[in-house]
Amino acid sequence: MSSHHFVKEQQEPALLILSTEGLSFEQVAPLLEWVPTVLVAQSEVDQVISWGIKIDLILAEMSYQQANFHLLEEQYPVKFVGVSQQDFLQEGLQYLIATKHGAVNIIGYPHSEVEYLLPFMEFLDIVIWDAPLRYFPIKSGQFKKWFSEGTQIQLHAPEGTFIEVKSPDSNELISIKHATIMELPEGSTAFKSNGLFWVGEFV
Repeated sequence: MSSHHFVKEQQEPALLILSTEGLSFEQVAPLLEWVPTVLVAQSEVDQVISWGIKIDLILAEMSYQQANFHLLEEQYPVKFVGVSQQDFLQEGLQYLIATKHGAVNIIGYPHSEVEYLLPFMEFLDIVIWDAPLRYFPIKSGQFKKWFSEGTQIQLHAPEGTFIEVKSPDSNELISIKHATIMELPEGSTAFKSNGLFWVGEFV
């Protein structure tokens, strides 16, 4: 069994590309290192192909499939996954769950709409990329990480959520508002909340 085939057995986080706006190939390239399953919304196919990324599945409405049937041969063994009413996110995530993937990086998803992802998070570990930030969920409500001097992060949760932030030189309780951005000192910072929240880091 080749290594390529091995990682296609859902070992690595899949890549679901909904939008490439504000992102460069250099930012996305590290996610391709282990040859993940790549799903792309129809509007982004040309851009992703121009980056030289091999697409496994194109999320497409019937009209797009009929007009771009040539892609099945040109990008073989790419397949179409049918989408209705422009719901590329839902079709993509349902496909990944059905094919037993355990994790996904969603490229080009607005962090302001993370509550829509909650039903899927029972089955998938989800990280979202909303240029220029990468957001990951803290499901346990607790998170600790070492940051370099002057690192900026964004904390995202339902408005009014309280998050305790303990850094080397302070301990504060933050009430989340829209776009709660913090600059952190060098060292280990711990975050604690009563519920799920998201941490956004600049990429």
